[in-house]
Amino acid sequence: MLGVLDQRGNERVTQDKIKANFKVNWPGFSLAVDLVIPGRGVTALFGQSGSGKTTLLRCIAGLERAEQGFLSFKGEIWQNGNFWLPPHKRPLGYVFQEASLFPHLTVLGNLHYGRNRISEAQQTSLDPVIELFGIGHLLDRKPDRLSGGERQRVGIARALAVNPQILLMDEPLAALDLARKQEILPYLEQLRDQFDIPIIYVSHSPDEVARLADYIVAMDGGAIVAEGVLTDLLSRLDFPVRLGEDAGVVLEAEVIERDERWHLARVGFPGGSLWTRDKGIPVGRKVRVRVLARDISVSNDDRDRSSILNVLPGQVDTIADDEHPGLALVRVKLGPTILIARVTKRSAFSLGLTQGQPVWLQIKSVALLE
Repeated sequence: MLGVLDQRGNERVTQDKIKANFKVNWPGFSLAVDLVIPGRGVTALFGQSGSGKTTLLRCIAGLERAEQGFLSFKGEIWQNGNFWLPPHKRPLGYVFQEASLFPHLTVLGNLHYGRNRISEAQQTSLDPVIELFGIGHLLDRKPDRLSGGERQRVGIARALAVNPQILLMDEPLAALDLARKQEILPYLEQLRDQFDIPIIYVSHSPDEVARLADYIVAMDGGAIVAEGVLTDLLSRLDFPVRLGEDAGVVLEAEVIERDERWHLARVGFPGGSLWTRDKGIPVGRKVRVRVLARDISVSNDDRDRSSILNVLPGQVDTIADDEHPGLALVRVKLGPTILIARVTKRSAFSLGLTQGQPVWLQIKSVALLE
């Protein structure tokens, strides 16, 4: 695939990737990153407050100009040495934590405002965006007549109205309460699935990242501590940043059965299946499932009868120390799928757990991510 040389003259920039190399030094904070991320899907910049996520996003947008920086988007150079493409010339949409709509304009007026900076030839119909975010009935309203969730939906739609080639989102749900977040997340999932546009999504919310991200860049102290495909990265025992309060994996699955009598649904994945609460998702729909290490127990056989519905055979792959000296994390293979269980080291000794040993996993809880 064709590419161009970066500022060091010894690296190729591929046409389907986003390459960023920035160094920023401020009093009390520094950013030093060098990464290549996919040019499609959702890439999450994940980490605690102050880890450098927003600074990196603003450098990509051109809102911060790193003194030392290189940026290419699918083979097009946006920053390199003395060359720096200003933000208004970068084909991107930017979503802030607050919608920041113009109060004197209607919703439709806000959608049209940003389109003034792109040529008529670049403009496309607003109808798909209006339909996606369900704002057709709001077009004549002004922002003071919108709820918080409605304002943010309009803010995201406005960022898409300029027909961007990439969408940058800086914790777009952070200012909303839980109910409004749950209202907007399905719209973001539809955006990810229906629009062929890469999204870089800043968040410190494990739930948002687990539901939306395809690729994850974990940051701490202005540096990248891990990056990779979400499902692969979370199955590593050496992942240095926890996605939430506990270790766990996210599985790509499919609803394969619904038990209407008991209000349960069965989701299948390579290597097995799991029962979970039925949320009305039709059979055949692709879903994500999150299974936490604390919700899995390990046994040498499947003879113990209990209330646990999900009991699956697997094989121990790796055993590693957990954060507490009395605990261990056990990585178990179910065919090509990986699950992680947390056990006490005493239990691991009693069970004689070793690499390659066949075991049975009892999975107490499964989170179906709609």
